[in-house]
Amino acid sequence: MHPTSPPALRPWQVMLGGICTLVLTIGIARFAYTPLLPLMQAQAGLSDAAGGWLATANYLGYMSGALLAASLSSLQLKFKLYRAGVLLALVSTLWMAQTQDLATWAALRYVAGLSSAAGMLLASGLVLNWLMRHGHRAELGIHFSGIGFGIVVSGLVVMALNRLSLGWAAQWQVFAALGLLLAWPAWAWVPPPAAPTSGAAPAASAGAATPAPPPVTWMRLMLAMYFCAGFGFVISATFTVAIAARQSALAHTGGLAWVMVGLAAVPAVLAWDRIARRIGDLPALLWAFGAQTLSVLLPAFSDTPAWFLLAALLYGASFIGIVSLTLALVGRAFPANPAKAMARLTLSYGVAQVLAPALAGQMAQASGSYRGALLLTAGVSVAGMALLVLLMARGRRWGA
Repeated sequence: MHPTSPPALRPWQVMLGGICTLVLTIGIARFAYTPLLPLMQAQAGLSDAAGGWLATANYLGYMSGALLAASLSSLQLKFKLYRAGVLLALVSTLWMAQTQDLATWAALRYVAGLSSAAGMLLASGLVLNWLMRHGHRAELGIHFSGIGFGIVVSGLVVMALNRLSLGWAAQWQVFAALGLLLAWPAWAWVPPPAAPTSGAAPAASAGAATPAPPPVTWMRLMLAMYFCAGFGFVISATFTVAIAARQSALAHTGGLAWVMVGLAAVPAVLAWDRIARRIGDLPALLWAFGAQTLSVLLPAFSDTPAWFLLAALLYGASFIGIVSLTLALVGRAFPANPAKAMARLTLSYGVAQVLAPALAGQMAQASGSYRGALLLTAGVSVAGMALLVLLMARGRRWGA
C-alpha cells in the first residue's frame, strides 16, 4: 500500500477528521461571528453596516479560496493548501481578540473565509476521493454533519460564556483554544490523495470507462441555482442572532435559535441522503429549497418566539441539505477531480454570500429592521426553486 494512503486509517477516522475540520473552519473560524455579533455591537461599537461588511469580507475570503481551488488540478497541492487552511483558521480566530480596528477585523474575516473554503471544499473533496477509492458509498452526509455540530458548538459556547459575563475578546480566545483541540484530528485523519503513478492510468479508471461529464447547460443551470441557494443561506447564517436581539419579543431567543439551527443540521444531512435515494437528487433539492424559503418568511412576518425557533429548525435542516446534496451530486458527476468541480459550483454560491450580507446590513441600518432583507431573500430562493423545476423538466440523467 502506498505510503501516502496510510493503511491504519479507517472510515470512522476519515469521517471524524472531516467533521473536526468543519467544526474548526466553519463552526468556529466562520460561524462564531454570528452569535458574537450582538456582543461585538454592544461592547465594541460595531454598527449594522460594519457588521454586514465584515461578513462580506469573510465571504470574499471564502470565494477567493473557491477560485483558487477551482484553478488547481493537482490534488497533492490541494492537500497542502487544506492543511494551510487549518492553520489559518486557528490564527484568524485568535487574532480577532487582539484588536478593535475595523480594517484588521476585515482582513481577519477574509483569512477565516479562506480557511472555510479549505474545510468546505478541499476537505470535502479529499474525503469523497478517499471514499470512492476505497469502495465506500460516495455520499457526504456524515461528513457535512460537521457543519451542524460546528453551529451547535459556537452557539452553546457563546451562551455559556455570556452567563459567565466574559467579554467579546475573551470569547474569541476561548474559541481559539477549542480550535486547537480540533486541529489534531483535522490534520492527522483527513487523508491525502493517492500519489500519481507514472506512466499508468489512475486507479479510479481501471476496469471502467470514465463517465462523460454532464452537459454545459446542466452546469450553467446548477450554477444559477446554487447562487440562489447561497443568497438564501447567508442572511440567516449572518444575522439570525442579531435579528432576535433587535426585537424585544425575541431578545432572549437568539442564542437558542442558533443552537437549534445546528441541532437540526446534524441529522438533516443523513435524512436528505435517504430522501434523495428515494425520490432523486433534484426533487430532494426542491423540497429543501421550499423549507429554506419558509425559514426566512416566518421571521419576516412574525416576532413570536415559537415561530422564530421553528424558522431556525427549518433553516438548519434545509441549508445543509442543499449544500450536501448539491456538492455530492456535482462530485459524482466529476469523479476524476471532485474538489475542482465543487469549487467551480461554489463560486456562484460565494458571489451571493459576498453581495447579500453587505446589502442586508445597509437595508437594516436604513430601515431599522431586517424584514426587507428577509423578503428579498425569500424571493431569490423562489427563483432557485424555479431553476430546479427547469432542471427536472429537462430530464438530464445527471440530475434525475
